[in-house]
Amino acid sequence: MTKSLPRSDYASCQQGMLSIILHAHLPYVRHPEHDSFFEENWLFEAITECYLPLIGVLERLHADNVDYRLTLSLSPTLIAMLRDELLQTRYLKYLHSRLELAEKEIIRTRKQPEYQKLARLYRRFFLDELNTYQELYHGDLLSAFKKHQATGKLELITTAATHGFLPLLNVSETAVRNQVNTGIATFKANLGCAPTGFWLPECGYYPGLETVLADAGIKYFFVDSHGVMDASQSPRNGVYAPLDCGNDVAAFARDPESSKQVWSAKEGYPGDFDYREYYSDIGFDLDLDYVAPYILDGKTRINTGIKYHRVTGGNLPKQIYNPRQALAKAYEHALDFIGKRQHQIDRLGAAMDRPPIIVAPYDAELFGHWWFEGTHWLECVLRLASEDSNGVQLASCSDYLKQQSPAQIATPAASTWGDQGYSSYWINETNDWIYPLLHKAEQEMEQLARDLRRVAVTPLQKRALNQAARSILLAQASDWPFILKSGTTIDYANKRVTDHLARFNYLHDSIRKNRINERYLTALEIMDNIFPDIDFRDYNPSKVGADYKL
Repeated sequence: MTKSLPRSDYASCQQGMLSIILHAHLPYVRHPEHDSFFEENWLFEAITECYLPLIGVLERLHADNVDYRLTLSLSPTLIAMLRDELLQTRYLKYLHSRLELAEKEIIRTRKQPEYQKLARLYRRFFLDELNTYQELYHGDLLSAFKKHQATGKLELITTAATHGFLPLLNVSETAVRNQVNTGIATFKANLGCAPTGFWLPECGYYPGLETVLADAGIKYFFVDSHGVMDASQSPRNGVYAPLDCGNDVAAFARDPESSKQVWSAKEGYPGDFDYREYYSDIGFDLDLDYVAPYILDGKTRINTGIKYHRVTGGNLPKQIYNPRQALAKAYEHALDFIGKRQHQIDRLGAAMDRPPIIVAPYDAELFGHWWFEGTHWLECVLRLASEDSNGVQLASCSDYLKQQSPAQIATPAASTWGDQGYSSYWINETNDWIYPLLHKAEQEMEQLARDLRRVAVTPLQKRALNQAARSILLAQASDWPFILKSGTTIDYANKRVTDHLARFNYLHDSIRKNRINERYLTALEIMDNIFPDIDFRDYNPSKVGADYKL
């Protein structure tokens, strides 16, 4: 078998390309005012079940000299949380508690050999995660991703500052620009380079957004299939070649076939009966007294990460999980995925004047967290595609653009990858109250920046202004309206939006009245310590640096 082609050979390659993109994002959840906080577990679970296993995949591919290509989008909020010392300390405590629970499970299941075998597997799993996190990377997972980016096989890109839903923030172009520019600045500060690509939050695009991206130095972004299919000009190559938005920024469209195979609730791989059942967790299944030390406040049941059953199917009693059988099924599904991509490419190649590119974007947290075997499936896919010589070549979108200029200029259509394809999931009867408040705060922030354009600003005022800008960005996160619509942690989502807006309003009034309480300001800076280099002056749309006297 041959290895995948070097980048320099892509131009002459008449085969097709497969670009897999993982988007790693979590909302900014950090609560130093509490000893522990339930929603911080979102990060801890994702590190344990997704990010560390993904790093394991990259390590094995590197050790075996596999010539893969993979793109990973790291959101600025996730970057900040992965670098945060408080959260790093709390994560280690979380991981040690999981190890302790696994040890207890080995004892509890001593008369149930099939269950004890799984308990021992979880102990090994948590021990391996602890070794990778603490000993190999000393708590700095960004350094792991930087290491693999340096090989040229992993491309890192980013998204908007707090994953703000840009089509609904576009009442103010300044709001959109600050989401984009702050996100890119955070990426540069932590990863040491500028991203070439940009993941639009929720793949939310509106005509004109490409101008903001071009000004920020971005060369490509992603839209859902109908964003290209309904473009201003009918796409000659469908979703299998990017469009040039008219300013040398390329729009790549999601491939519906590869998406359906992974995402579909009915037909997607993760629902296979042999895979581990996410919802069958001992945090809910065992006696409360037994699991109390490992759940929220000893009373509220939560996932522990220790799960003993497989999907099974239908309403049948859940059968015990068989890891070897599940991994074998993941390999079968990887073969199926690559085989279907080969058939796609064979079909498309005859009708196109260039090699097709199949763009397969997914939420990173699907792999390992929701779909426990997903990281193994991904590793198998990358290995199989790298060895294949009959139709599929792995490539990043940057690889493609280096070898193939977009052949067609057109403006994509307004679109998202959300339910029904537009903005209805982020603005509806459950969450539409958010946007007038966001727009009002944005207008007030911009007015502050204008009014202080030629006024001497004291260091205390500058701190308050910058903190107000942080509060605006944090309130704009798309996660909160999404949660309000999905109906999961509604109370928390409500509180996050209202708290950030209340903090902004307090700071705005304090600045206007010149009555800043430094002690309270310091408390806000400690609680919301994201974006240390933020500059309130960016909220002046017509700012002139020389006009500021700081």
